[in-house]
Amino acid sequence: MTLSLADALVTSRQLGFLGPGPVEAHISHAMAFAAVVLEPPARALDLGAGGGLPGLVLAASVWPDTRWTFVDAQTKRTAFLADACEDLGLGDRVDIVNERAEETARHDGHRGSYDLVVARSFGSPAVTAECAAPLLRVGGLLVVSEPPTTTVADRWPSSGTGEFGFSAAVGHVVHGETTTHLAVLVLERPAPERYPRRVGIPAKRPRF
Repeated sequence: MTLSLADALVTSRQLGFLGPGPVEAHISHAMAFAAVVLEPPARALDLGAGGGLPGLVLAASVWPDTRWTFVDAQTKRTAFLADACEDLGLGDRVDIVNERAEETARHDGHRGSYDLVVARSFGSPAVTAECAAPLLRVGGLLVVSEPPTTTVADRWPSSGTGEFGFSAAVGHVVHGETTTHLAVLVLERPAPERYPRRVGIPAKRPRF
């Protein structure tokens, strides 16, 4: 390795992909995702991975046998991820996909293939659920970073998430260097074939 994880996140910030606050706090926040996943996933995917959170942190720090896919529609962000993965020695188990998540979820090799999907600041709950559900195998988990002042049941109504095949969302609070609020959803049945809808439609016409 020619670069540390903290160095990679400093570079992410310099490029405008990472927000304010100590890098160590961002790492702690990302590591909280692992605290709610009981079994190491064979395959995991980060939606909107461009800033490196949480996917890059998890790939570099936990589950050494997990194969990752990082999805981001912005070319500059995926270029950063490619460089960071090479420097961190992750290139043999991280695939980087430069396209919209609605497209990725339609491809063979991705649809119904993942044990875990993670997201931080990817989109609204409705958009995240619609894009994530088709990527997961039945029994797979969606873990999403949540604002601390909201109620998971309000943001992730079971009447809405159930349309994509998810169970009711469960909220978790993980205490570490930072306090991290997460929503965890289990895919109970395959996502209907009609999802996700065409690029941009989930955000324009959210299901809940």
